[in-house]
This record gives sequence, structure tokens and C-alpha cells, in this order.
Amino acid sequence: MLTGGMAEISPTELLELFQRAQAQFTDRVDAVEPDQWEDQALPEWTVADLVAHMVTEMLWVPPLLAGEPYAEGRFPTLTTDLLGDDPFTGWETAADDALSAFAEDDALARTVHLESGPTPATTYIEELTADLTVHAWDLAQATGGDTELAPELVTAALVVADRLPADGVPDLIDPPLDVSDAATPQRRLLARYGRRS
Repeated sequence: MLTGGMAEISPTELLELFQRAQAQFTDRVDAVEPDQWEDQALPEWTVADLVAHMVTEMLWVPPLLAGEPYAEGRFPTLTTDLLGDDPFTGWETAADDALSAFAEDDALARTVHLESGPTPATTYIEELTADLTVHAWDLAQATGGDTELAPELVTAALVVADRLPADGVPDLIDPPLDVSDAATPQRRLLARYGRRS
């Protein structure tokens, strides 16, 4: 279990957490019923939009790890067209490619060039793991699925959440909600990302 910053975790453990977060999200995608794809998942996002967002995130991983800098128009943008005729397969293909890229020798020793600037690949995989974890809850909440998140992923995501600006990130992450000190780790995580659970 994580007790401090994720810098204490080995690259192998970071990769395992990422793989678990992908698997947790995959389970939620697999549970989406055919008539639920147009249901609202988040303000202005349908279930399909949410899954397409995560497909986009996974499609960015291989080129970023290969050294390509982020540039507007160079990387896939959010569109449900990315899901193709079979959203589950679209998600799995992108997720597998991202996992393979992170599993390459020395991948987690690299620097990726994000829109926000140069970022260690270890920080990048931590943030993606947190994103997958929170969005697994969003997806389950929208579709009536299993909203209980894996405790080790919640713990890892809380480390990332502690780095967020105090008032959230405009247009990306809502300001945090107040919760009791006695709230569960999952509830604290979701509140930090502006989710009411």
C-alpha cells in the first residue's frame, strides 16, 4: 500500500497500477448496455464521449513516449468516431497500445512533452492512472454499474489529487468539494475531483 508520494514506487509497480486502472475501466466499458451510449456521463459528455476521451488519452501515449512533442492537430482529438463500430474493441485496442508503450525498456525513464511542458514519464503514468480511476467511477455512475473502486488505485490517485491546484483546473477538473475528515478514501478522492458521491 502507498504511504507517501508515488516517487517511492518502482517503475514496475507504476506499470502494474496503470494496468489495473485500465482493467478497472475496461470492466466498466464492457458493462455499458447498447442503449446507454448516449446517456449523460458528465456535464456536456455522453457515455460515448467519456470513453472516447479515454481512448484519446491512450492513443497519445505511444507518440509521446516516442519523443513527439504535443502539438495542436498532431494528436487525435476527442471524437466518438474513435470508437468505431465496436466501442469496446476501440477502447481495448488503444489501451493495449498504451500499455505496450509504457512497458518498453526505459519508457518510464523518459521525458514526455505535454501541452503543459516537459514531464517525467513516471508523472505522466501516475496522472493517467488517476484519470482512469476517476473516470471508471464516472462511467459506472452513469450506467448504473459498479461504483466501488479498487482501494490501491484510490490510494494512488489521491497522491496525484494532492498535487492539483486548490481550486481545480479550469475546463478540466472541477474545484474540490468539502467532505468530512471521516470520509472514506474513495469519497475524498471523488470530492477532490469535484464529484459528489
